[in-house]
Amino acid sequence: MYLTRIAGTGSYLPSTLLTNLDLEKMVDTNNQWIVERTGIERRHIAAKHEATSDLAFQAATKAMEAAGITADQLDAILVGTVTPDQVMPNVACVLQARLGCRQIMAMDLSAACSGFLYGASIADQFIRTGMFKNVLVIGGETLSRVVNYEDRGTCILFGDGAGAMVLSRAKDGERGQIFSSHLGANGALGDLLTLAGGGSRLPFSQEVLDKKLHLVQMNGREVFKSAVRAMRDRAVEALETSKMTIDEVDWVIVHQANNRIIEAVADQLKVPMEKIPVNIRDTGNTSAASIPVLFDESVRQNKIKRGQNVLMVAFGGGLTSGSVLLKY
Repeated sequence: MYLTRIAGTGSYLPSTLLTNLDLEKMVDTNNQWIVERTGIERRHIAAKHEATSDLAFQAATKAMEAAGITADQLDAILVGTVTPDQVMPNVACVLQARLGCRQIMAMDLSAACSGFLYGASIADQFIRTGMFKNVLVIGGETLSRVVNYEDRGTCILFGDGAGAMVLSRAKDGERGQIFSSHLGANGALGDLLTLAGGGSRLPFSQEVLDKKLHLVQMNGREVFKSAVRAMRDRAVEALETSKMTIDEVDWVIVHQANNRIIEAVADQLKVPMEKIPVNIRDTGNTSAASIPVLFDESVRQNKIKRGQNVLMVAFGGGLTSGSVLLKY
């Protein structure tokens, strides 16, 4: 059995900013209301010419540079996203061609905000069994394309971005390993957070467009309760499986959905906020990109250091949830 380590990380946020003051001109809301309820002040928005694969490409090249590997050394690409460029080819295949990789496995994963952790868990299994040595795992979203800017309950939350990690087979003497990963879903609550239009159930039609069913719809209050519960449960599973206490964890990377959710998870796990990096003020909720973007920023800011224990937890539409406990 081989061990998996994070060899390198990277992230990319588009240059265009959508601030709360901008949203005040678009929908019935105000800066104070948004900040008090979400902690968000601004979010990054992809340019008209930028698709999810463009954001992912930027994050991927930075992660590969940090890992010191080239495209021909990659054995697989996994992309967590609910906003692909198109239905097919998938984002991973677009990246496989653009990066100049061999004809390797390239697959998208649709698990909403948990998508990156789903991908990291799958990559870890491939590496542990010896099938792959290097897997590029990405979370990338252009949520601005599927947000209803007439709905003040959702349009204030979401932003665009991409984060990436190269997960590699650890060599003798190299620090770092993934201890365990835990994934879950509660499909019975799936209607709390939906993007219904455009699939085989509700193909695109004038009615779908008129009712805005091709845009995100959410029951925020119920999602809040389920999110806190699910992330707490996945975190506890990770700690118990690895026979580790929360005090032994140096950093907890919580999906950046809402500042109140982050604080509630911290309270449930009895973790001081000093151990929980937060960037939601400047990014909003970037779904599958949230955790890898925050992880990369924390590494580059010299917060997360080699040899430290990190717990990552996420929750998203589906309803999905996941955790990954590792030593960086």
